[in-house]
Amino acid sequence: MEKGLLPADIYIVINKTILNDYDRKLLITLYQPIVGYQAISFYFTLCSYLDKNELLSLEWTHHHLMTNMGISLSEIVEARQKLEAIGLLKTFLKKDHMNTYLYELYSPISAKEFFGNPVLSTALYTTIGKREFDKIVEYFKIPKLNLNNYEEITCHFNDIYTTTPNGINLNPINVRDKNQLGMNIEPKFELSTVLEMIPDELLNKRSITKTTKKLIYQLSFIYDFTEELLIEIIRNSINEKHTIDKELLRMNARKFYQFDHHGKLPNLIYRTQPEYLRKPTGDTSNRAKIIYTFETTSPYDFLASKYKDTAPSKSDLLILEYLLLDFNLNPGVVNVLIDYVLRINNNKLLKPFIEKIASQWKKSNIETVEEAMKIAGTEYRKSKAYKENKKVTTNPNWLKEEYQAKTASKEEQAEIEELLKEYKEVS
Repeated sequence: MEKGLLPADIYIVINKTILNDYDRKLLITLYQPIVGYQAISFYFTLCSYLDKNELLSLEWTHHHLMTNMGISLSEIVEARQKLEAIGLLKTFLKKDHMNTYLYELYSPISAKEFFGNPVLSTALYTTIGKREFDKIVEYFKIPKLNLNNYEEITCHFNDIYTTTPNGINLNPINVRDKNQLGMNIEPKFELSTVLEMIPDELLNKRSITKTTKKLIYQLSFIYDFTEELLIEIIRNSINEKHTIDKELLRMNARKFYQFDHHGKLPNLIYRTQPEYLRKPTGDTSNRAKIIYTFETTSPYDFLASKYKDTAPSKSDLLILEYLLLDFNLNPGVVNVLIDYVLRINNNKLLKPFIEKIASQWKKSNIETVEEAMKIAGTEYRKSKAYKENKKVTTNPNWLKEEYQAKTASKEEQAEIEELLKEYKEVS
């Protein structure tokens, strides 16, 4: 939907909750390290447009929002999507000659709920590090008081008040309340199927609550467990009462993941190319279809397809992690890089070679699939010319420290188009 967002499009802010100073502290301390300052600034900016009752805003254009925040339209879309994903915002669109967007604001979850959410707590930990994480946890901790020498003398309501008939009939009143949206994670498996693999004499299926199910889905998402591994983790987390011990489940999930990833914990990254960096739809050319494939396929699935649907090795997965986290390349750009290296390097992924290319692409600020394909096409042409002409002694440009990406000439564009035809089209 947002691909058609224009500066002239209208937006209205609706407050679905009650925000206080504590909520603002939660947003800055817990949420901002994960989604970034721009997303939180976008949230506070939307709040500032609410009326004096903090319920509804006037109609504003996105151009006004761009001017107020000093950011581009694509940055607004990115900030909005991050808020939606983490459960702080809902967006609705009414299409007309001038589109109208409704932005519904929701409260952050409490610090207790945040640290109890494995997705959010792990994301915060891996973003800020153990030392800062421990300081934040200490800040939100409740001090322990020794009440052994105290006796509770609190009055009950009926100790003080009684009731008498008054004939008044009060109907339910719709008043403002504090609402939290929460994260909406789509499960990649049916939990019932997983639980069926665990014998009834080992696990009491009736004891599994909605909270436990939610925790299992969150853990399977953040650690990307297969069904087989998840079954093993659940079996190891069952206590003597034949129920799932949630704390043990958390601990086992973390240990299993860290064992396979050299003690590391997972980071949150885009699964596929962010929407605001994708090519607009409508182009039906072969090249557009290739770009669409790179943009809408996760690097893991793309690499598996290159290996004829065989699961990538651990070393290959570490390379993907290296490109996505250490170089912070977008998923679509990683797909182009992987495809390019496999084609020119006899289907082998060599980390030192990939690192040289990734370093140059990062320096050249390659963010979109089209930019990545253009630079890959240019370098492919140069490497091909080197093989055909022994007099050419210069190395590929990304081996030079000072290389900067430039716009290809018409002649180079034609040769790039020839290269693009070689890319495998995945439907």
